[in-house]
Amino acid sequence: MDLTGLNAFIVRAKAATYVGSGEHVSPCRLGSHDLRFIDDQWAYHDSYFGGSDFIGEEVVYFADQPIWAMNYYGRILRDDLINAEQAGHMIKASLSRMYKEDRFLDGFEYSEGDFTYVDSSEGNANNFHGREFIRRGDEVAYELVYHGGLIKD
Repeated sequence: MDLTGLNAFIVRAKAATYVGSGEHVSPCRLGSHDLRFIDDQWAYHDSYFGGSDFIGEEVVYFADQPIWAMNYYGRILRDDLINAEQAGHMIKASLSRMYKEDRFLDGFEYSEGDFTYVDSSEGNANNFHGREFIRRGDEVAYELVYHGGLIKD
């Protein structure tokens, strides 16, 4: 598997879907919210449940075969410090900046007002895990954990 090509596609797909406020497609599971991005033989599907507290899975297909996936769970820890709208804005603002660096792993930090977004991860697109969180001042108000990697038969 060409990890460079896979990484480039994942960044394009992530930037075009949630972060880019991409168009939702028909849900593949009862109650899910689904986003899709297609580029030639590559396809990306993000399916999640919930809102302020949510769980989901992203899958990348090449030539109609699933080759990569990531699972995630995020939640508001302190609703007295941040609400879902603020968290969503901060995540989109931060990730759009990270994606402009042509990557989605290897850590990132961005501050806006009294909010700071921090992402840390280990591994590469082949096999990884990480955590993102948002602080308001010194208090962690939101967090998301994720893990994923290549799918092999």
